[in-house]
Amino acid sequence: MMTPLPTPAAPLKIGTRGSPLALAQAHETRDRLAAAFDLPQDAFEVVVIKTTGDDRAMIAADRPLKEIGNKGLFTKEIEEQLLSGGIDIAVHSMKDMPTEQPEGLVLDCYLPREDERDAFISPGHAGLAALPVGTVVGTSSLRRRAQLLNRRPDLQVVEFRGNVQTRLKKLEDGVVAATFLAMAGLRRMDMTDIPMTAMSPDDMLPAIAQGAIGIERRSDDTRTGGMLAAIHDADTATRLAAERTFLAALDGSCETPIAGLAELDGNRLRLRGEILAPDGSASHAGELSGPAADGTAMGRALAEELLARAGPDFFAWRGCPFRKHPGRTPPAGVFLTKIIQGRRAPGCAGFKIPRG
Repeated sequence: MMTPLPTPAAPLKIGTRGSPLALAQAHETRDRLAAAFDLPQDAFEVVVIKTTGDDRAMIAADRPLKEIGNKGLFTKEIEEQLLSGGIDIAVHSMKDMPTEQPEGLVLDCYLPREDERDAFISPGHAGLAALPVGTVVGTSSLRRRAQLLNRRPDLQVVEFRGNVQTRLKKLEDGVVAATFLAMAGLRRMDMTDIPMTAMSPDDMLPAIAQGAIGIERRSDDTRTGGMLAAIHDADTATRLAAERTFLAALDGSCETPIAGLAELDGNRLRLRGEILAPDGSASHAGELSGPAADGTAMGRALAEELLARAGPDFFAWRGCPFRKHPGRTPPAGVFLTKIIQGRRAPGCAGFKIPRG
């Protein structure tokens, strides 16, 4: 089933983004496969693929991700290479992955999950509570921004894009006084000497699937599927199934501040979730516990519970073409696809499209 195995003459091609963290994750995948099948490292080839989300001009301008595209902006080009046969597998940070894969691709291999917590980094400050009023905090995460504004509305939160090294350099240069990174990324790059404080999930619930690496393949590639099965971590899969079902039920995207974490204790699973308004003005959190085998059902149930508590208009701002101008009515004659004149625009609570 798994023969012939890759060789230096015919290597298995591993597709990845080009950031230091993405390369570290690709190399971890390569090393685990090499160890599982007693293969040399040159039986694998790491192929760097530039994605829309890696555009240097947009990073330098600190453009918010929601203005560039949805979560697929970190995966689209890689998946196109996978479908065309340019690569054999794609290594992803699971927090960047849409909840559905393109036809012909499957995501059924996860490496053991790293530390899922956020890391607070601020020279001279021990933690979030120690920041003075008005401190400038940088983050590109809509979820972190909303959580920060909800917990500390007295802070000034600004857009702060780039890979780990870029953001740390901006912090060193005084662009901001504090920022947050994923503990998992710092650990994978052996950057644990950086002064940081791990945020308890009780204080800042992490992003869905934070700290997890997923490996995508073509659904008809049985040889690669057999190889990946040897390095697949079942516990991580169980946790992510609950978290990603929760996210899918909420229709999560880069425009939606959603947090969630599933934790295993034997055959029991605890799932926590939080939905927030982008400006941090409202937050609804909850949790469920039950048999791990019921994780996906728990994900759907928790999403329904939080949506019911928040009310039907909680996510009404999402996708609204006029959300940058709350309280304003768009001019008469404006053309909006799939909007019936004289009715409220889908996803635009409070906006009414005038007739004529």
